[in-house]
Amino acid sequence: MEKILLIDDETDVQYSFRRIFDSAEIEIVPANSGEEGLKLIPKLKPNLVIMDVRMGGISGLETLRRLRQTDSKLLVIMMTAYGTTQTAIEAMKLGAYDYLLKPFDIAKLKEVVASALKAARDMRQAVSFQPLLESEDYEQGIVGRAAAMQDVFKLVGQLAASDATALITGESGTGKELVARAVYHNSKRSTQPFLAINCAAIPENLLESELFGHEKGAFTGATVQRIGKFEQCNHGTLFLDEIGDMSLATQTKILRVLQSGTFERVGGNQPVSVDVRIIAATNKPLEQAVAERKFREDLFYRLNVVRLAMPPLRERRGDIPLLVNYFLQKYARKHGTPPKVILPETVRQLEQYPWPGNVRELENVIQRALVVAKGEAILPADLPPEITRAVAAPKTEAAPAATVPVTSAPAAAAPPASPADDIQPLVRALFLWARSRPDCKLIPAVERELILNALREHRGNQVHAARMLGITRATLRKRVEKFGIKQELQVK
Repeated sequence: MEKILLIDDETDVQYSFRRIFDSAEIEIVPANSGEEGLKLIPKLKPNLVIMDVRMGGISGLETLRRLRQTDSKLLVIMMTAYGTTQTAIEAMKLGAYDYLLKPFDIAKLKEVVASALKAARDMRQAVSFQPLLESEDYEQGIVGRAAAMQDVFKLVGQLAASDATALITGESGTGKELVARAVYHNSKRSTQPFLAINCAAIPENLLESELFGHEKGAFTGATVQRIGKFEQCNHGTLFLDEIGDMSLATQTKILRVLQSGTFERVGGNQPVSVDVRIIAATNKPLEQAVAERKFREDLFYRLNVVRLAMPPLRERRGDIPLLVNYFLQKYARKHGTPPKVILPETVRQLEQYPWPGNVRELENVIQRALVVAKGEAILPADLPPEITRAVAAPKTEAAPAATVPVTSAPAAAAPPASPADDIQPLVRALFLWARSRPDCKLIPAVERELILNALREHRGNQVHAARMLGITRATLRKRVEKFGIKQELQVK
């Protein structure tokens, strides 16, 4: 259960919060003054504090100032009925996570509280990057004994000992944010804030304001000045996930922060100085984006001080039993139940599946299996149909290579020749074709035709087409939109 300390001397506000957050997952604990709230914090250890700016006794700002001296990680959301004054801005400068205007917009209130609780979990949940799987006393860790993961662990330790900017690359679901938090928790900035921003999840027109804040009147709806994540995260660590989706204009501002430690709020002209460590992550090939002028070359080199490449799960299949054990223990602790066992045959099937969604997909599969399993053991029948079909496909009678189902797991069969040997004639033919067309861009042209034909092969089924191509469904949807091939898909 997550505890929220509500410091407000209005009983109506306390009643409203209890009604709005009436759930088994959140407990609202009221305090009538700043003094009372400061006394409660050491014993209550709340996940979040929500506090009024104006109340009897010491003010909300003074309470925030004292709280910051004892616990710089505890997130605080300020409330005010005076959104046009400088008071709310001063609260943000003192380190408040956000502020809300009275009367509340309930949807906005829930959104801000959910965001703050997640940020609080990220900051307080220690990430071990060399977990001992024989022990059950860790809450979250990066699990793996494969050589590629050992290289990751070494780099995490080296990064944690420095203050260098880092770029984490890898497919979706490989654990890039987990690694970023491991660096943060083991760094000298671990007592300061850690905030994560998914650049792909925020509309382009709002991302710049989210990162750098804005001045009052900067755009329609900007009724008050707002402090962005960079200022909120001063002296801490900012994780920019999916940075490859950031617009060129925003990239320019990020570059300036990296170069000079200053920026300007949207609509402002006064430089703001910050000391923030940036860890960026992407599942896109940024070198290609630079070549296509979709990503700034100078920013790429600024971010790529230390590159940390996360291996896909299909390249570390030996870690699958460790990960399965980890997730079984994790959800047993979460639900307060004894961990279920998993049959060796079930693990073998998991090891043979190609895992296009990587570790995130494996965790979802284990969660599903725990729900549908009828007994205390997870059987092969408890796995999703796409896994059992993919694993069973190589066991069918011999068939021509062209008719083998695309969902078959590549590691389950032992091909007589190297895949590189088989594909070389195709590569040579493509280059011969490209030489006769000097204006042709080979990779985009081939990628477009592969996607179009994979969708036609599977009659528009994006799940099967994505699996055949070795990409996620989300990536496939982006490519379909990028290449504008929706109109060409004529499913008969």
